Amino acid sequence: MSKGTPSMGRRQKTTHIRCRRCGRSSYHKQKRVCSSCGYGETSKIRKYNWAKKTHRPKA
Repeated sequence: MSKGTPSMGRRQKTTHIRCRRCGRSSYHKQKRVCSSCGYGETSKIRKYNWAKKTHRPKA
């Protein structure tokens, strides 16, 4: 099998399915972990400060 553009058209299987906790299509089927909320890995919701927009007061 070649590795360039022709092989990109062969990709049809979905890597992620809908998560039962957050509802986003971020649950990895093989790893069994949600990349959005962390379901399957931790009981706490996955959240980081860099992932949210900073609040800027109107000037």
